Amino acid sequence: MRSFVQVLTTPTADTPGTTLMLHFDDKRYLIGSLGEGTQRATVQMGARLLKVNECFLTGRTEWSNTGGLIGMILTLADAAASSKSASTEDARKKAMAKARKLGVLEDAEKLREIEQEMLQGLPTNVLTLFSPPNLNHTLATARRFVFRKGMPVSVHEIPSEHQNDKGENGTEAYWADSNIKVWPMSILPESSPPTRPSSQSTSISPRKRSIEEVYEGETSNGTQPVMADDLTPAERDQLTVKAVVGEMFNSSWRLDTLFPTRLADVKMPATIFVRNQTTHKIEKYRGLTPGGRLPLPDPDLQVLVRKPWPGALVETLPPSQPAKEAVSYIIRNHKQRGKFFPEKAKALKVPVGRAWSQLQSGESVENTDGEMVHPDQVLGPSKEGGGFAVVDLPDSTYIANLIARPEWRNEGIMAGVGAIVWICGPGVATDERLRKFMSDAMAKLQHVVSSPDYCPNNVALDSAGAATVRLHQVDDRHYRVPAHDNMCAAQSPLPSNAQPAVRGQLVQLEPAMEVQNKQNIPLLDVKAVEGETSKDVLDEAARARESVSSDSVAIESWAATLPDRNVEITTLGTGSALPSKYRNVSATLMRVPGWGNLLFDCGENTLGQLKRVFPPDEMKQVLQDLRAVTISHMHADHHLGTVGVLKAWYTQVHSATPSPPPSPDTDLHTLFAPDQNRLAILAEPAMLHWLSEYAAVEDFGFSRLAPLSVGAAFPAKNQASRMNWFIPPSELAAMTARNRSARFTNNHIPPSLLGLSDVQAVLVQHCHGARAISITWPNGFKASYSGDCRPSAAFSKIGKGSTVVIHEATFDDELQGDAEAKNHSTTSEALGVAQAMGVKCCVLTHFSQRYQKLPVLEYANGNGIGVEEDLPMLEASAPAEDDKDAEDHRDTDEDDELLGADAAADAQTYADQPASASNGDGGQTYALPPKVPPKPSNITTPSAASPFAPSAVKFKLQSDMKVCVAFDYMRVKLGEIAEMQHYTPALLKLFEEDKDQPEHVVAANGAAKKKGGNGAVNGQRKKSKGEKKSG
Repeated sequence: MRSFVQVLTTPTADTPGTTLMLHFDDKRYLIGSLGEGTQRATVQMGARLLKVNECFLTGRTEWSNTGGLIGMILTLADAAASSKSASTEDARKKAMAKARKLGVLEDAEKLREIEQEMLQGLPTNVLTLFSPPNLNHTLATARRFVFRKGMPVSVHEIPSEHQNDKGENGTEAYWADSNIKVWPMSILPESSPPTRPSSQSTSISPRKRSIEEVYEGETSNGTQPVMADDLTPAERDQLTVKAVVGEMFNSSWRLDTLFPTRLADVKMPATIFVRNQTTHKIEKYRGLTPGGRLPLPDPDLQVLVRKPWPGALVETLPPSQPAKEAVSYIIRNHKQRGKFFPEKAKALKVPVGRAWSQLQSGESVENTDGEMVHPDQVLGPSKEGGGFAVVDLPDSTYIANLIARPEWRNEGIMAGVGAIVWICGPGVATDERLRKFMSDAMAKLQHVVSSPDYCPNNVALDSAGAATVRLHQVDDRHYRVPAHDNMCAAQSPLPSNAQPAVRGQLVQLEPAMEVQNKQNIPLLDVKAVEGETSKDVLDEAARARESVSSDSVAIESWAATLPDRNVEITTLGTGSALPSKYRNVSATLMRVPGWGNLLFDCGENTLGQLKRVFPPDEMKQVLQDLRAVTISHMHADHHLGTVGVLKAWYTQVHSATPSPPPSPDTDLHTLFAPDQNRLAILAEPAMLHWLSEYAAVEDFGFSRLAPLSVGAAFPAKNQASRMNWFIPPSELAAMTARNRSARFTNNHIPPSLLGLSDVQAVLVQHCHGARAISITWPNGFKASYSGDCRPSAAFSKIGKGSTVVIHEATFDDELQGDAEAKNHSTTSEALGVAQAMGVKCCVLTHFSQRYQKLPVLEYANGNGIGVEEDLPMLEASAPAEDDKDAEDHRDTDEDDELLGADAAADAQTYADQPASASNGDGGQTYALPPKVPPKPSNITTPSAASPFAPSAVKFKLQSDMKVCVAFDYMRVKLGEIAEMQHYTPALLKLFEEDKDQPEHVVAANGAAKKKGGNGAVNGQRKKSKGEKKSG
């Protein structure tokens, strides 16, 4: 049976870590780093993740290794749920067929038994993670924004005390399945003690207690759980985080299970339901709620609420500290049985058929004379299974302890190992000790070295890179070839038995050990991509440039009306939901001259996108000038890149040196002095709480931040936003009401401390806590950002007079029903909000990962960009005044801040009621009021075959507002946005050619497979020649 290891990623800007995939016919295993960008890289490579059930994380538990894990788990969980749903439906159909055949179709009890029998045979998708210490804690910090059901996640942390010394001669594997055996090595740097005393047993899977077992109950105030008495402190801490992680991905909690309680006992914020006395249906309660300024009309009214999602019961995680252990693995195939000799079986009178198969499987059988025949009588000599080691050395302080590991000298473990894949931090692979170890002690093995010292910063996301090259040909002012380097700086040569890692490279384990390079993915050929762009497109682009030139007076006249025409917007991620080949998830950088830089949202791998847009020297300046990051809401595609960006900023600006935490008596205004160089995080409390908890795992710079909770404004009530320095929930819970009020007063931060005139945010209809924000600078420049939302009248009010609005346009107008059901905006709705604000510029972003139509604008005065197509005309209208689902029960900044301490983070995803809310009766499942269903459409929308729009739609505007549609890596100054509309005909021509091309898909083994038919396979478009060379 063939098995091999393939290199999926090497260290680049797109993929900071090294990821390997071990292939067997029936399974896949991920090994190495699961840093930001890993999921997108696997999509680029065509690597199938559905067969992955085990991941072996190497190195240390830090964001550079784990930043892509949460997003990947969410994707795998959703895929598993879809697969399980399909399998369940298939099992029920088989049960019906069997019942029909047995003649018991009318017997409900028998039918139920048959159905249960069929369902019990369905496999359960379990994701098992092997890792250094602290991975459970890392995942548990995400408990307030991650919730999936049906895919249990089990994390096994490898402590530094673990020794592979069990079994005969110390050769017993730590873990094994039907394909492989694994021996982990947890290595500390020189002269470093273990991170913490380990309470983990020698078994890799101690029984996982549920949260209900870990916690016996609550205290009287319902905020601090009481621990079970039989647990030691170490067990308590370990089981707490393991139980939280277990509930995050495999909870039995249901959104539609409600519990009766008195209205006065409901803890806000909460979604409250009542039973309609006339229809007897469950409806949302719309009356006065507890904690408001007005008294309740009927405090004893029986209402229905949810119990909390169990993970949210853990308000504060146990203490932790950064772990120094770096984990490596030795992985081997099982011993291969020898060749079966049929002639020997015949001579021993073994009947042909099943008996022969049993002998080949290692079982003894009887021959025709009743004598026992054993496998060794008919099989040739067995062969050790092929194996390899994966060694992760973050820096040179780990080298000595790695070389001294006894596993290298244990023949029972190393038998069959033929290669080592080295994952090395900067400067490690050039260390003479390591080179000597490769060439002397491990001279008989092949070595593959993945290190920034030997691997160039080449473009790893070929499709996105090639797409940007083509955009650069059309509009070279606003799209540039991604910053990359296909050559690595000269280093001392590797030993003769070693070679650099290359994407696509194989280490074959069976049938024979061999490092194969024929599947290597060559580098992106920019010239080849440019050579494939047709003359028609280039001619259209030339006409666009001529049009810009001829219209220069009007463009200049319009730009002169802007408060700051040199503000630059860089769109780093313009896709929605999850990373795709062509669009990364949400992030937009705004550079304001004389003030600094601001990031609107920070989706996974925003740092990698920044490194592709800006060359190294300019990238340093971008980080040095970063003043603020604002996060619109707690969906993973909008904030999972934050830690990576903050760590890079912290390293660049503060040399990764922490600052002492401020005391309660500190005058917070002094922390905004210029010499402090603090980076402001403007977000809801849940985001700030997550960052503060993750700081226990890794020093990413939290002590240097200014964590500011932005309270929601209510324009209809003339209530403005306020910013407060974040207070952790544990501190809030310990305060009296009077002390809490005084602390909030002291923690108020005026916008002037950030060099701003005003910061306003409103709640919008998307998810609990989602905010749109408007920021005003002293020179009159004003920028508004929607995040994800339905059109919001409140947002249009706080954004009135904005210079620029960056607004999501997830769906085309033909998908209006989808936009309403999923709480997003269509293109015309986004333009309507912009017009209602009276903005000068509108940037459309956050597009569904499918075909997106380009807006062709026509103005009320008849001006517009000429496009020959006869396109439908749509009106961009202002949003309605009714923001009903964005309304919140909270009226004060103090209440808004307290949300960070509340167990319920998201009414749409998590339970939002404390367990004490129940009056003792059991919960019951109810048919809840439906959300807005998708409206049927008779327009067929093609699947996501292109990163761009193959067609367009016209919009009629009533102002001189200029609009641009964002693609990843776009850089545009506000004064230049008027130019971009002139390029619409050239872009349409480019996209038209794109969609008509046949498909090429890179298989997981690196081979290009051409598909015919309708020209689209797996929802992707054709690769250019340059792209095909790069995979």
